Amino acid sequence: MKTKKRFHKTGGLALAVLLAFSASAQAAVCSNRNLDVVVLGSGGPELDDGRASVGYLVRENGRAAVLVDFGSGTSLNFERAGAKIEDLQAVLLSQFHVDHVNDFPALVKGAFFTGRSRDLPVYGPSGNHIVPSLPQYLSRLIGSKGAYSYLSGFLDGSESFRLKPVTVAADASHPKVFAAAEGGFRISAVPVTHSIIPALGWRVEKDGCAMVFSSGTSNMGRTLDKITAGADLFVAHNAIPEGSTDRIALKLHMMPSEIGRIAAAANAKSVVLSHFMNRTENVMKETAAAIGSRYKGKLAFARDCDIYAVHSGEKTGSCAR
Repeated sequence: MKTKKRFHKTGGLALAVLLAFSASAQAAVCSNRNLDVVVLGSGGPELDDGRASVGYLVRENGRAAVLVDFGSGTSLNFERAGAKIEDLQAVLLSQFHVDHVNDFPALVKGAFFTGRSRDLPVYGPSGNHIVPSLPQYLSRLIGSKGAYSYLSGFLDGSESFRLKPVTVAADASHPKVFAAAEGGFRISAVPVTHSIIPALGWRVEKDGCAMVFSSGTSNMGRTLDKITAGADLFVAHNAIPEGSTDRIALKLHMMPSEIGRIAAAANAKSVVLSHFMNRTENVMKETAAAIGSRYKGKLAFARDCDIYAVHSGEKTGSCAR
């Protein structure tokens, strides 16, 4: 029942947020110089790439605000970034492939040792016959009969705070932009094509500053374009090389030239590439050329722990020690 109430609450916000988004996305000027994005992980599912799996942390004044995915290895970089679970306003999950969510139970367990008392909104995709919906995922993971049932108090309210799941429709054949607000941030999502896996692209905004996270997507149907307009920082996943002929991979991921097309059409101020795999690790020069044939703005190749200022798109430091 409480989850349903939250749906009504976010649904009530959606129209206002979407109207503001459509009216101002292209013209907005980023006025907050205290926002940055920490790349908690820049790799994929491979275990021989020297990278953590994907995850990103939006910060304001150096404090954790919005977490976007939390794949294998990201929990260590969350700590290295000086982030505190108590400060999080929301968690945004794009899909349920392991390289996007595998450290999530570690986040929940870590929360036990903090002073957090506010409920934590967790947004994620609907499911299908292949993967669970967000509520099913949480129940199977930390529910009373889940793999980590000893953490079920974070769902039933018997711990110091509760995870508050918000399911976002993730059917790319019927793409609708979802919108909500958390802790002063505007959050938007759209279903993106990731073969048969339900997936979401995310947009996070505050004070005219817009960050877009592509998630893994082939962008067939160009649904990601619905939330990229005027992005100050566009984090795009580079999991396949230009000219790939891998039929399976092409259903999951977009080629660099498509990243360039999206960025140019959106008038994105900067692009940060992430989610590298061995097949893209050693062709960065070719990747830059393919993107540059369509997009003339700033382009960066992320490493784990890189920190990017949203207003400038520049790398400002690293959380690595």
